[in-house]
Amino acid sequence: MALLAVGPVLISSTVAVLLYQYQAILQQLTLGQMVLYFMVVSFTMAFALTPTTFVALVTGFYLGWHGFPGVVISYGVASLIGYGLAQVIDHGKLLRFISHFEKAAAVMEELKHQSWSLIILTRISPVLPFALMTFVLAMMKVEKRKFFLASIVGMLPRTLFFFWLGTQAQDIIALLQNPNTGKSGQILIITLILVSLLGLYVLFNRALKKALTKRVAGKI
Repeated sequence: MALLAVGPVLISSTVAVLLYQYQAILQQLTLGQMVLYFMVVSFTMAFALTPTTFVALVTGFYLGWHGFPGVVISYGVASLIGYGLAQVIDHGKLLRFISHFEKAAAVMEELKHQSWSLIILTRISPVLPFALMTFVLAMMKVEKRKFFLASIVGMLPRTLFFFWLGTQAQDIIALLQNPNTGKSGQILIITLILVSLLGLYVLFNRALKKALTKRVAGKI
């Protein structure tokens, strides 16, 4: 999990330098090359090699708006790849471990019933690592189709913003080192973070209350 959180930040700086040195690689791509590009970034995001924000900025800078659908699709594909990988690694160990703690298991079960909201709230925040959240949600065994759709919906607001930022930039290195979001952009990012944090707090609090209510009802 530490690797999934820290890896994208460390690796993306190296990738940024390579992109700057070989800028022609991503300029004037053919349709086939664009498909290959989005296949590659799907895997790099799934395996925590590049952050989703990095991919949105770079794609916006080099490919412009005609590359936006590819970014959205690649986010979904990366989610599914990460989902499958997490389940292979975990084999249900997390849920078996949590089952030893009755209250925690009950809360986890309630959260699974509200998985649509849970997934969107974890995806909408620009500060929660994409690959790490994929790993955690997959270990909770949320339903795959719902996970895929909710991941795309939750990613759209920040993806649109950072993609647009990439289309407006003049220099890729300056963009990646210091994305100048402006006052309105900063307000948007803070708003997304607050919506995510407050929403998750309400969601966990509601799940806890429901779990405790059912537990009390079961003892009566």
